[in-house]
Amino acid sequence: MTMKIDHLAIWADNIELLRAFYMKYFGMMSNELYINEKKQFRSYFLSFGDSGARIELMTAPAKSKPSSRGQMKGLAHFCLSVGTKEQVMAMAEQFRHDGYAILSEPRTTGDGCFEAAIADPEGNYVEIAASEE
Repeated sequence: MTMKIDHLAIWADNIELLRAFYMKYFGMMSNELYINEKKQFRSYFLSFGDSGARIELMTAPAKSKPSSRGQMKGLAHFCLSVGTKEQVMAMAEQFRHDGYAILSEPRTTGDGCFEAAIADPEGNYVEIAASEE
C-alpha cells in the first residue's frame, strides 16, 4: 500500500477569494461548492488534476472556527512545487507585482531546496519550490 497526503484543509474567511487565487496562480481546478445548511458550512476542494493532492477551503460561522490563527497549533506552512528555479523566481515577481507579500525571497535553503514564500490573500504562509535537483 502506498500512502500519501490526500488533502490539507484551510479555514478561510472568504473561500471565494482563496479559490480564485489558487486557481489563477497555481492552475488548480475546483469542484462545485459544497454546502451543509444545518452547520452553515461551505467548502471547495481544489486539485492539480492527476497528482491527487488537494486543498480544501472551508468556511463556517465564526463560533465554529478558532478565534485566531495565533491561538491554534498546527500547520505552519505548505509548499507547492512549481517547476524550475526560474519559475520560482518568475512567480515571486508576479506575486510582488500583484501586491502579495513576499515572506521569503527566492533562495537556496540550508537543506538544498530552492524556494520562495508568499502570503496568500488570507495570510497563509505558502512556499513555492523548484522540483528539480
